[in-house]
Amino acid sequence: MLPGNTTPSGAEAVKRLALRFGVGAGVVCGLWLLFLYFTNNEPFSPKQIMGLLVVPFTAMASQWILRRQLAPARPGVGRTLAVGSLTVLIAAVLAAGSTWGLAHVLGDKALAYSRAELVEITKVQQNIRPKEKRNAQFEKQELEQAAALSAADLARGTFTWTLVLGMIGAIPAGVFLRK
Repeated sequence: MLPGNTTPSGAEAVKRLALRFGVGAGVVCGLWLLFLYFTNNEPFSPKQIMGLLVVPFTAMASQWILRRQLAPARPGVGRTLAVGSLTVLIAAVLAAGSTWGLAHVLGDKALAYSRAELVEITKVQQNIRPKEKRNAQFEKQELEQAAALSAADLARGTFTWTLVLGMIGAIPAGVFLRK
């Protein structure tokens, strides 16, 4: 533990900030799923992405705080990208774990409802697709994949979306906040 009047080293600050902000963002993503569930919304629907949007802003905030903690020294691009990336990674793991856990707690009935909703969304997207770009075999495969949705698939999708959205915010902010 550091005394109150000292500034942490760059590596210590990166670890602490990434852990603090990553856990916070991951918990918010999990709470968003619970909010959707308890308000009678489908927690595994595209509405879930609205909760994941907190991750890029959290990554940017961790980079901003790192810059302020290390002032008057500059954190550099490596440290700012490291704190942002670690924040996003921790949040993605917690968000995916929350999705997986909720899917298992809610059971097969909730997954069946999610599968039915996903199949319906897939059918609508297929109908919108121009006729010249349609492929019957591909469309059949799309519907089979939607009908075979599992808790692991939901968690994997949440992890991927969280990483993508988080890095979209963390990388430019890390470059911008390096000085």
